[in-house]
Amino acid sequence: MTDSPRSRKLADQIQRILAERLQKGLRDPDLGYVTITDVRVTGDLQHATVFFTVLGTDEERELSAKALQRATGMLRTEVGKHLRIRLTPTLEFVPDALPETAGEIERLLGEAKQRDEAVREAASHAHHAGEENPYKADDEDH
Repeated sequence: MTDSPRSRKLADQIQRILAERLQKGLRDPDLGYVTITDVRVTGDLQHATVFFTVLGTDEERELSAKALQRATGMLRTEVGKHLRIRLTPTLEFVPDALPETAGEIERLLGEAKQRDEAVREAASHAHHAGEENPYKADDEDH
């Protein structure tokens, strides 16, 4: 996927259109609280990958993903009405892994912080292995 100004502008418009449409709601009871996190459009403007997150359990995420797949045609029609371009891009809905990734990063940062505290604690009780100043000064042994 390229990031040309034209494809980025189209992606932003598609994201806005889909977010507004989902805010109004669909007639599918399986659709949960969906947030469109990003849209990426190919350089030829023929395909749009729509990243989304769903607030809720894993089951609710799966049901919402299926609901979006069922509504793809209607949502593509809605996008086509608002864009006024010759060819409406196909839409592909992909669950965004960002929340799970952020949670994992948060967990790893907490682990690193605990390890740093343990090292800092161990270092505070440490002593030099040899003398305090192992280097000879000029005034010694001459």
